Amino acid sequence: MDGLQIHVTDSDDQVKDRLHDEIYRFNQEATGYRDGRGLTLRVGDASEELVAGLTGWTWGGTGYVDVLWVRADSRGAGLGGRLLAAAEKEAKARGCTSMALSSHSFQAPDFY
Repeated sequence: MDGLQIHVTDSDDQVKDRLHDEIYRFNQEATGYRDGRGLTLRVGDASEELVAGLTGWTWGGTGYVDVLWVRADSRGAGLGGRLLAAAEKEAKARGCTSMALSSHSFQAPDFY
């Protein structure tokens, strides 16, 4: 594999999108599951400012939470739990039987 070089960058949405497409195509061929969908939940205030949200995906019977965030002035009131419950409900409606997520130990330790 002479002549191939590794390039490092902070971010490249075009590469990220291509990698997601390629691994999804590989996973489809390997498993036969073709039901992948994005999952986004948004909570806005009266002026539609973002207060909280959740992003992730569903595929092959699994739901995954990539990002769950609640604005500082709205934390501690159960909004994160409501978002997670809504994501689980939607994932179940899509045929998922398991959910997954990951976080650092310092991120909302009382929440988890």
